[in-house]
Amino acid sequence: MENIFGRKGTRVIDVGGVKIGGDNKIAVQSMNNTLTSDIEATLRQIDELKDAGCDITRVAIPDKEAAEALKEITKRSSLPVVADIHFDYRLALMAVENGASKIRINPGNIGGRENVLKVANACKERSIPIRVGVNSGSIEKSLIEKYGKVCPEAMTESALGAVKLLEDVDFDNIIISIKSSSPRLTIETYRELSKLTDHPLHVGVTEAGTVREGIIKSAVGIGSLLSSGIGDTIRVSLTGDPVDEVLAGIGILKALDLRKGGITFVSCPTCGRTKVPLIELASEIEKRICGLPYDLKVAVMGCAVNGPGEARDADIGLAGAINEFILFEKGETIRRIKASDAVEEFVAEVIKLGEMKNGR
Repeated sequence: MENIFGRKGTRVIDVGGVKIGGDNKIAVQSMNNTLTSDIEATLRQIDELKDAGCDITRVAIPDKEAAEALKEITKRSSLPVVADIHFDYRLALMAVENGASKIRINPGNIGGRENVLKVANACKERSIPIRVGVNSGSIEKSLIEKYGKVCPEAMTESALGAVKLLEDVDFDNIIISIKSSSPRLTIETYRELSKLTDHPLHVGVTEAGTVREGIIKSAVGIGSLLSSGIGDTIRVSLTGDPVDEVLAGIGILKALDLRKGGITFVSCPTCGRTKVPLIELASEIEKRICGLPYDLKVAVMGCAVNGPGEARDADIGLAGAINEFILFEKGETIRRIKASDAVEEFVAEVIKLGEMKNGR
């Protein structure tokens, strides 16, 4: 992939066959919100995430039952599965044994050097990476006292301290995440961290909120970092369906031209020139086409005055007229479509063009 933002060079690690870091594509992650012990529900959701474009998923391992379920989940999963563990190193060892593609821990809270060594050795034997996860709410009290508050310096020192615990036991197959619910603090911290390490970075704004608020915060935080060349894998954290996290993450990457493929949908905000029910129509068309596999830019514009020209780079588009639409390709008018038939005919045209471009 072309490194259009001067992406910082990081080490390359393997997460269940997905290469993270270096010049590899920026991976999109999510996290299941099913009970991990409910194997079938978890696997169904993993398949939904994969269909949405997810590259890696994470599951919570709060207890032995969840760790045992992981064995069947990893055997049948369509995605690499990361095991999320807090405090209990024994659950991390079970997750390694049961096929996790990556372990997410904070080495500072699993019981000292001896336990860190046990987890690191188990992961090393199977070439399983460890994600060191530090959040603004989990900073050591001593660091808050040192800096007087939660700040980029405190968060960075906490993360690098956790990394050092692993490096001290000769383990360096590491990804780092260092998140905050504040986009600004997240941005400042990752920028500081990026100067001090070449480990791959997993980027996101944690506890971002519900879909509306969370996508805004994530687009600001993740988008700013990616545009600075920082970030090897991302997660949009939302209170909602994890599929929405994946779609939002892919949308952020596509908006920065960091991921190709699939439909790119654009539409105008409407104005007093609009003579058709564009808002309803654009929403329906977006719903119908955005899951299609074709690499197309599709536009739905409010008026024929500016629409075709403003969306000249679209492969195909509609522009509203009076009780009808103009169908255009690359800014050139093809024909007119009655407003009542616009959705069905346009979706059919998109599929037709997509099939033709894909050589089918």
